[in-house]
Amino acid sequence: MADGDVETRSNRGQWENAVEGSPELSQSFASRDEAIDAGRELAATLGSHHTVRERDATGVITYEDPASGEGG
Repeated sequence: MADGDVETRSNRGQWENAVEGSPELSQSFASRDEAIDAGRELAATLGSHHTVRERDATGVITYEDPASGEGG
């Protein structure tokens, strides 16, 4: 990322817009959609690029069968 680029990402249950080289411009949001909209607008204002980083994988996907009480 270049200075001024905006990245929207998940961080500890919140969504944030991080501005490369300008941490004072970074903001947090409760929803993904709100963060993306604000990130897009901020990048347009700064004349920079906006990217969205989806959540990183958190581990193994499991399926729990409520009828049997067993995971899978």
